[in-house]
Amino acid sequence: MLREKTPRRRSYIWQRPDWPQWHWDAAALAAPLAQVHRAQSNLTGRMAALGLAQRDQATLQVLTQEVITTSAIEGELLNLDAVRSSIARRLGVDIGALARADRHVDGVVDMVLDATQQYAQPLTAERLFGWHAALFPTGYSGRVRIQVGTWRNDAAGPMQVVSGPVGREKVHYEAPPATALATETTAFLQWFNTAPTGDALVRAGLAHLWLVTLHPFDDGNGRISRAVGDMALARAEGTAQRFYSLSAQIQRERKAYYDQLEATQSGALDVTPWLTWFLGCLLRAVQGADVLLAGVLGKAQFWQRWAGTPMSPRQTQVLNRVLDGMDGKLTNAKWASIGKCSADTALRDINDLVERGVLRRLEGGGRSTGYALQVQ
Repeated sequence: MLREKTPRRRSYIWQRPDWPQWHWDAAALAAPLAQVHRAQSNLTGRMAALGLAQRDQATLQVLTQEVITTSAIEGELLNLDAVRSSIARRLGVDIGALARADRHVDGVVDMVLDATQQYAQPLTAERLFGWHAALFPTGYSGRVRIQVGTWRNDAAGPMQVVSGPVGREKVHYEAPPATALATETTAFLQWFNTAPTGDALVRAGLAHLWLVTLHPFDDGNGRISRAVGDMALARAEGTAQRFYSLSAQIQRERKAYYDQLEATQSGALDVTPWLTWFLGCLLRAVQGADVLLAGVLGKAQFWQRWAGTPMSPRQTQVLNRVLDGMDGKLTNAKWASIGKCSADTALRDINDLVERGVLRRLEGGGRSTGYALQVQ
């Protein structure tokens, strides 16, 4: 939530007389759209060859990535294990021991899952209010009390996106006044819930842009707009299963994302440049799913190889965490942290798996000794 009481110095797209009559160059978007559709089709075909359990694991990983990165874009870092456990609990995916519930994490998870798993249900103001309340369960954004579960009222001044130190703020964008939100959001929701004409991927890009332009809440507008965009993508694909994360790709291209939004919101209603960037980002997200697919296959092959090896729930939990990706090498200290056990217990777990051939020691010794999975 960023506000600034400064005079308006430039015009925005919502002030134009033809707002919100979006238009774009269909010919210019034909090639990017064809590329994305081809990449989506290839990914769907590869995932269809996997078993149900593997597809569920892939969906779990993608949704975990989605929740983590849509928050990271806004500078908020969530606990990976808490997010993964929250999603697994709701999807009924077995990942062994679950991390303790976190009300804030659960709220972001609830929003993302509702958008992607219940994509066919109408998008309503009440549904958006529920998402907003889930994001801010205490009624506060940081230490600031905000309007929760309702549209903003601009009591503290116009809704503005600003950056820079106090006294030298740069205004990047000013949203429509609160008095216009009832009319503006009604128009958006009616459009979103109408059967689409044209390519549904274009609709997803427009939905994302339109809602973030309205900035209807005191805070959380970026996360909610990306969730609505994901909902539109799920409708376009006709499935609740997710095999790529657009938010993860947006996080990688965060500066370009904000630059594109600022340029579009200060320009005309020809949104061809925004849609071109959006489709390119979406293409890179889908293509990047190959890394995820390799991880899912590798994990399945690992457990298939060691299916007959007895392991404790804690050993299974830590190995799954390693298989899902972990920064740096596995050490005794990391094992103890992930498994929530003492250093001595962690060492016994590790030595047992080394003796069985599941783990191998890396070069080095002492407390810094590292271990790797035996994958061959």
